[in-house]
Amino acid sequence: MSALYRNDRPGHHAPSVYAAELEPPEHLPLTGSVRVDVAVIGAGFTGLWAALTLARAGRSVVVLDAHRVGFGASGRNGGQVQSGYNMGQRALEERFGKDRARALWDLSEAGKAQLRAICDTALKTHFRPGIAHGEYDKLALADARFEAEHMARHYDVNIEVMGQAAFADLVRAPAYVGGTLDESGGHVQPLAYALALSREAHAAGAVIHERTEVTDLEMGHRAVLHTPRGRVDAGHVIVAGNGYLPNILPQVNRRVMPINSFIAATEPLPERWQEVLARDIAVSDSRFVVNYYRFDHEKRFLFGGRESYSIGFPSDIQTALVARMERLFPQLSGVRVDHVWGGSLGITPSRLPHVARVAPNVLSGAGFSGHGVGLSGMAGRVMAEAVLGQEDGLATFEALKIPAFPGGTALRAPILTLAMSWFALRDRIGF
Repeated sequence: MSALYRNDRPGHHAPSVYAAELEPPEHLPLTGSVRVDVAVIGAGFTGLWAALTLARAGRSVVVLDAHRVGFGASGRNGGQVQSGYNMGQRALEERFGKDRARALWDLSEAGKAQLRAICDTALKTHFRPGIAHGEYDKLALADARFEAEHMARHYDVNIEVMGQAAFADLVRAPAYVGGTLDESGGHVQPLAYALALSREAHAAGAVIHERTEVTDLEMGHRAVLHTPRGRVDAGHVIVAGNGYLPNILPQVNRRVMPINSFIAATEPLPERWQEVLARDIAVSDSRFVVNYYRFDHEKRFLFGGRESYSIGFPSDIQTALVARMERLFPQLSGVRVDHVWGGSLGITPSRLPHVARVAPNVLSGAGFSGHGVGLSGMAGRVMAEAVLGQEDGLATFEALKIPAFPGGTALRAPILTLAMSWFALRDRIGF
């Protein structure tokens, strides 16, 4: 069974703190047949930005989601708005050349900017600036300093590098030897952001259908999408299923694999939150099994980590996740946890996004590998622009040439499980 149905109630959002504080509007399932310029599969950040861009350009657009707007990674992630990619700019320059690396950086910056533009006017998105990254060893901290110097010299980007004492004043976790602070990133209520995008897309003329799974995609001069109670005839298709995409596009599934990540949200800590963070910022760190955390607008501590590499969630998410949180922040021992949830995100072998034309009139964007809050929306916009005849952004992403996982769709999971379990063990023993 795919991640689309393995761990969730059909048609319901994950039991997150985000969903608990919102009342998402419902969109009716598709019944009957429709003919449109563009069909979008997936109502997350990628699909909604594609639909919004196309609808604003006057194209007829239908968005189909098997569950709800923001059901997948878009509506349940940690809300961290990162700069760049899951690979530093120096490494991107070495692999792809300075011009291509600059174009990639510009796309990521545009992704953050368009997110900010939506959040500046949307209610309950609660965007806050600032994102830090903690390092566990001096070699990693030295590399972070080299990267920051490179970004200042060649990209006019200011990333503050802090030694152990200064970083401990900001992030009150004794395990870090230092870290960085990027004021241009930040954090957001991700489900509220997805719902704001859906309102904008709907207002621009896009039609959204929830509880409408695409069960088959027929390629051709015009594509035909089959759903349980209807069909869509479309001139172009944008596929934005990411880690929740069923096997309707094997050429995408071979390159993008779902892995699970889990988040716990504590009781509100309005009097204690600065025992953990001096500022209202987001933080991640350099463990291979990444820790990521922040406070929300009610000062609940949201702590996330990746501990499962099979499709199914473990029967007990909370125990291991809270133990991990308390090891990093002993001052939170015994704090009540009110919400625990999980979800799937898409990763690629290179940890760079797979945004590509997979057929003459079919495009796919997925595999954002932990950097999707800003990048996934930009991928949606880039694919929409390609449909409109503007190919530069798509060409920049396609130059990444994402390889398939060893063993393809059948063996990608067991091979990755072995590799990631080894790195998780290294984290636990401090090797």
